[in-house]
Amino acid sequence: MKDMFLGTWKLSPERSQFGAHHRPAEATMVIELTAEGHYWMKAEGTKENGEKVAERPMLFIPDASEQSVPGLPGLRCISRKPDANSLQVEVLRDDGSVAGGGMYAVSADGRSLEATTFGFDSQLREFRQVTVWDRQ
Repeated sequence: MKDMFLGTWKLSPERSQFGAHHRPAEATMVIELTAEGHYWMKAEGTKENGEKVAERPMLFIPDASEQSVPGLPGLRCISRKPDANSLQVEVLRDDGSVAGGGMYAVSADGRSLEATTFGFDSQLREFRQVTVWDRQ
């Protein structure tokens, strides 16, 4: 059975709900499997003002174990895959408090992915958003 998350996804800005400081004009997300079978997610795009941006690549190991977040000391990531079409991610601080997270859900037909995410950006501004992505 093909993994529903793998592939290239293009942001649908008109179907998404962005936080005040997160309004991309366009974006592409690629989700691949590592040799170990973990999810590797990369995203890049363009802000409304034309500035190019790239998100920090993320590694998700959906076995509910705590993993350190490379390059971000003091943070741990816990990923779970409740079913074939859902991926749940939680990022915790060393004190156990939640720093961010999200739920990624691929539609039953595999054509779109909805990501409901929250946390803090690189300038420590809180955000909550729902982004919709179309399979390419």
